[in-house]
Amino acid sequence: MRKTVRSNPVGSLALLCAAVALVAALGWGRAFATEPVLGGSKTVESGGAGGAASQGANSQLEHCDETMGTMAVEEDQGAPWYGQLAQYKLGSTIPVLRLLIQQSNCFVVVERGSAMRNMMQERQLQQTGEMREGSNFGKGQIAAADYTMSPSITFSQKGTGGVGGALGAVGGILGKAAGAVAGGVKTNEASTVLLLIDNRSGVQLAAATGSAKNMDFSLFGGMFGGGAAGGAGGYTNTPEGKILTAAFMDSYNQLVKVVRNYKAQNVKGGLGTGGRLGVQGGQTPASKGLGK
Repeated sequence: MRKTVRSNPVGSLALLCAAVALVAALGWGRAFATEPVLGGSKTVESGGAGGAASQGANSQLEHCDETMGTMAVEEDQGAPWYGQLAQYKLGSTIPVLRLLIQQSNCFVVVERGSAMRNMMQERQLQQTGEMREGSNFGKGQIAAADYTMSPSITFSQKGTGGVGGALGAVGGILGKAAGAVAGGVKTNEASTVLLLIDNRSGVQLAAATGSAKNMDFSLFGGMFGGGAAGGAGGYTNTPEGKILTAAFMDSYNQLVKVVRNYKAQNVKGGLGTGGRLGVQGGQTPASKGLGK
């Protein structure tokens, strides 16, 4: 007769916690590292883009067979959310968004940032006569930006929840070790908004929000303090940046979906001619029509 061997979950967890504690105590998490691997850091945003072609783009990113116009990306660097990026050691969101936009092929990105200074500098050099013949930096070559995309971060928080306290309540050595392992399990969340503006009229064409959430693991954070924290972290580089990138991809996907089905808003009498809400004594068509 074959005997049934039952595993002991408590014993298995105790062995796991003991192994984790040994690794942390000996500092093995800091003792060695693997060789760098090209493309080895997997993130939501990856690959590159050249013209209408893209390489290694995330399969979840929306893609357009037909481009809908030219676009500039402009962020409000005076907004509170932008100032908070510094605490995560993050910079401008524009490079991330520009890569997403070009990989999607839904819009053609045009430069309206700091590189514009270099563009104008070349034209100034052309005017001095110092450039070689045939440099072709004459007037009438810069493409207009049909649209502007404006990003914002509406909510971003690291470590919004954990499970260390629950396991730590088991008690004894097992409870302490289990609580230490689970104490590093935290939830990261982010929410973003993208606005699409028509540059000729100033009309907002579309708006979309996106969000992302993940679990961040840091095995030694709850037991050994800052000395060993991060030795087995769930991310190798700026987890806040990666979760924000995922949120922006989500909001961009939502934006592309709505503009594919775009239908212009119509105001009787035309946009910007006073609207349909009149006031007594006003000069707009709606105001003059009151009481008639």
